[in-house]
Amino acid sequence: MYVSADFTAKDVAYQNIVTELRGATLVIRLNRPDVRNALSSALMRELGDALAGCEMNPDIRVVVITGGQHFFSAGADIREMSERSVADMYLSAVSDLWSSVSRYPKPIIAAINGFAYGGGLELAMACDMIVCAEDAKLGQPEIKLGIIPGAGGTQRLPRVVGKHKAMEMVLTGEPIGAREAKELGLVNRVVPPEAVLEEALRIAAAIAERAPVAVRAAKEAVLRGLEVDLESGLAYEKRLFALLFATEDSREGLRAFLEKREPQYKGR
Repeated sequence: MYVSADFTAKDVAYQNIVTELRGATLVIRLNRPDVRNALSSALMRELGDALAGCEMNPDIRVVVITGGQHFFSAGADIREMSERSVADMYLSAVSDLWSSVSRYPKPIIAAINGFAYGGGLELAMACDMIVCAEDAKLGQPEIKLGIIPGAGGTQRLPRVVGKHKAMEMVLTGEPIGAREAKELGLVNRVVPPEAVLEEALRIAAAIAERAPVAVRAAKEAVLRGLEVDLESGLAYEKRLFALLFATEDSREGLRAFLEKREPQYKGR
């Protein structure tokens, strides 16, 4: 599916998400309010479809994923999960959808109101930045159900907050508040509840003004650096840095700086 520049929620009949184009930002709203936006396999497939649909659209430069006014997501769909066998869980490709969010080439910002628990927090951590409300709660409560996080919680969380805090959150299942999450580096911004989406859109608009190819390369370099040793990461960064000098946008950016004007990037 290709998402046109005038893409709106009416273009695709999604059942579990709502999409809206705000300038150069695609807003994807989780939309299962009756179950507090539990992340069913159907919802995650629709999310993956919406992301795939705008990946090659140059008019969409940033994605914001958000939930409802009172909750981002309560986590995985427990009713759906309880009916699955060991083989079902092992062979399921649903967990790969969380990884597809983390590998997405365009920047993704999570905008959290209320709470993000379990798979909801894992989805937010798979994004590139997180904005949350002052009263938000974030946690990995899977241990209370006799299971463990299964979509990156045991891996991404300690890489951000450190081993000891991650152990506390994963082993007790107790959530933390927004302020503590910011102090731990888990979220970027903490704002009043009514300002969460607008703050995420403000950040998205600032990113959208930058050279798209450079933004993509910068994200790629950061993510690759987290997976390799420092020397390998530096070498990867050096290659991307050099390659960007072949783009029209790099020449435009340098000229605009010397001419003391705003650059006009075209994504080429």
